[in-house]
Amino acid sequence: MSDLRKEAASMHKAASGLRAVGHHTAKPLQEFKAAAHDLDALGALGSLMHAKSQVREGMDTLVKLTKQLDEEWQGEAKLMGEVSDAFDLLDLLLAAAQKKG
Repeated sequence: MSDLRKEAASMHKAASGLRAVGHHTAKPLQEFKAAAHDLDALGALGSLMHAKSQVREGMDTLVKLTKQLDEEWQGEAKLMGEVSDAFDLLDLLLAAAQKKG
């Protein structure tokens, strides 16, 4: 197996792992988002209302950031897959050129 083929296989495996992240985080992220809007455990006292609002905002921000990270990882996975495919093609072309020459 050539170095290019090894690199392509490694990149393909890494890209597959990145693509799967969203599948593993979707349910916990949904539950976390739902919990951000159910902060009754903090109580309804006036002094806690501000804290409750800040906690909710922080949790909403974490949800948004997690979604952005997932989108970024999906983009990186796509690019890694394309580079892996290019390495596979280059490896085939090099092998064909060796057979010719």
